Amino acid sequence: MPTGLNPPASGIPVSDAVGSFKRRKRKSIIVTAMLFVVSILILVFGLAATTRTQNITVGGYYPGVILGFGSFLGIIGAHLIENKRQMLVASIVFISFGVVAAFCCAIVDGVFAARHIDLRPLYAGRCEYYSSGTPIDLDVQCQTARVSCKLRVKSNTCYCCDLYNCGNRVELRGGYHEYTEVRSCQDVVHLYHLLWSATILNIIALFLGIITAAVLGGFKDMMPTAAPDTCEPDTMAIPGPSETLAPTTSNSFYNTAPCLPPYTAYDLQGSMFPDSSGLSDDSQSGASHMWPSMIPPRYSPPYYPPDDKPPPYSP
Repeated sequence: MPTGLNPPASGIPVSDAVGSFKRRKRKSIIVTAMLFVVSILILVFGLAATTRTQNITVGGYYPGVILGFGSFLGIIGAHLIENKRQMLVASIVFISFGVVAAFCCAIVDGVFAARHIDLRPLYAGRCEYYSSGTPIDLDVQCQTARVSCKLRVKSNTCYCCDLYNCGNRVELRGGYHEYTEVRSCQDVVHLYHLLWSATILNIIALFLGIITAAVLGGFKDMMPTAAPDTCEPDTMAIPGPSETLAPTTSNSFYNTAPCLPPYTAYDLQGSMFPDSSGLSDDSQSGASHMWPSMIPPRYSPPYYPPDDKPPPYSP
């Protein structure tokens, strides 16, 4: 790793931290979108079931409303940066209430579909459908195994005499014997299937809501890690006394000026560059090929304090 890219204080590299944030964000969006789709299906199936007949009202669509709103807040909060935590906390709260509602509605709708709707007389062809252009009640003769009685039915009603206990308010086998405001007896079959579909969807939403709340709870405190924009330049090595610097024509490989050595050219005059009087012509010609900045000056003017005047010039 270069010197300028320092890792975060936690010891996790910047690339790993950013990648982890993106993965958690993508996972949060996926599970929240799945919960939103399931919530829409619960709402559609629940409303279709509760509007199928007039005398049967189910509440399987309530979890769809709560979970749908909570997952919608979660999708929005996953894309935010500043108010992400507040939005995800509100989403988790709504999803938690929706999970409780889905658990209750799954039990209620499942028990109602299993105990209060009996399709065996309908499949056997023993149910009748009464419809008239005017809202007039009709008295029909119902023959049960023990007694015979009359049943008053309304218009657009599917009734089953096998499920009717004559004169008593308690139905046989705990099931409904009539379904009002239906277009045909086939709507009862649709109601049965819709109830079971809403029950299964509520069970799926129960577990998916728990998973979504856990994922959003772990993601709400994560923030994207920005790469550090300050770096330290690499230091250039200082050549030793025995090293010879090769001549170069460009210093484009260095971003900043090299650091000055702790000694001056005057200190190197006695060690690196001996007296020029003892050198031959060949050595003096070779010295001209050295690095220009490392050759000591042949003459340095004397230093005079600012208050002293220099001596007069003498030829």
